[in-house]
Amino acid sequence: MSVTVPGSDLADTVMERLTATYPTAADPDRAQQARAYMKDVAPFLGLPSPLRRELARTVLAGLPCPDETDCTAIALRCWELPEREYAYFAVDYLRRHVKHLSSGFLPVARHLVTTVSWWDTVDALAAHVVGGLVAADPKLRAEMDAWVEDENLWVARTALLHQLRYKDATDTERLFAYCLRQSGHPDFFIRKAIGWCLREYAKTDPDAVRGFVGRERGRLAPLSAREALKNL
Repeated sequence: MSVTVPGSDLADTVMERLTATYPTAADPDRAQQARAYMKDVAPFLGLPSPLRRELARTVLAGLPCPDETDCTAIALRCWELPEREYAYFAVDYLRRHVKHLSSGFLPVARHLVTTVSWWDTVDALAAHVVGGLVAADPKLRAEMDAWVEDENLWVARTALLHQLRYKDATDTERLFAYCLRQSGHPDFFIRKAIGWCLREYAKTDPDAVRGFVGRERGRLAPLSAREALKNL
């Protein structure tokens, strides 16, 4: 599904401030190091996270709370900019305001997940944005059932990780089913995600995870099983 950038006066103000503020603190050497670390997924300005978030607070100072249209416009416009820190700003902004987003935001989230994809943006979107949308509207679980089998590995990873912060609210049956559906996936990022979501749930119910891995060890990749049991 294609997405379009809606009009938003708030987004106009945010983007004007953001693109005037972030470049003033650019560090070319750090930018080069960050780009190499992130496997050349995108260029960087070279802003360390504490400074980037401090500048973001300056950008947003005095501005009103956004609605869903504002969030959509800001996220999509940030994603159109080449430097990765703008995407980080958008992810942080969506995390902060996820309670103002409806289930109708899910196609936008999918666009963000599948555009200039790498773990640095996908994982935060999965756990804090998509996860928040599904928690607020359980009907979206059906969408996650489809996403986990998507041919795009980042969409499948998002489905695996969307319950990462659910703790006692985790749908355990769905979590384990997702892990088994993708247990034979050849990609590192899927196998790692399986181990990660199991390891995180083990903080809530270690016996359930230990039992699941014990029963299904023959189907799980060694990496997934090892990661799942790392802290047990």
